[in-house]
Amino acid sequence: MDDGVKKIGERLKNRREEMGITTKEVENSTSIRESYIDAIEKGISDKFLTNVYMFGFMRQYAGFLGLDLETLSEEFPTFFQTSDVKHDFQYGIGTLEVRGNTSGGVRWLPNALYAGATVLVILVAFYMIRYLGLL
Repeated sequence: MDDGVKKIGERLKNRREEMGITTKEVENSTSIRESYIDAIEKGISDKFLTNVYMFGFMRQYAGFLGLDLETLSEEFPTFFQTSDVKHDFQYGIGTLEVRGNTSGGVRWLPNALYAGATVLVILVAFYMIRYLGLL
């Protein structure tokens, strides 16, 4: 598989150089980090977390350069066969944990304290006014 990545990377690099674009310009236009662009062009597939990222970046990069993905898949048919692609996700959708707010259970406490203090001040003021006979 690295041989296919290397050949496609060379093709993308040649196209980029023909267009006179630097890898920094590609990064700014596609939001693909320059280190990943270099890894694609050099055929280093180990740089990516999974092959899915590599394929996605290659697709976006090829589209930016104006290369058709169908043409690339015809030139490199063994590389684009999905049976050879290993999708090794470490975290599936079912394993994601819900992240709650750590103070979610205690959020009502400050409000209750403020409300209680307000009621207490009103009651003290009411009884003081009544005691002094101002009412």
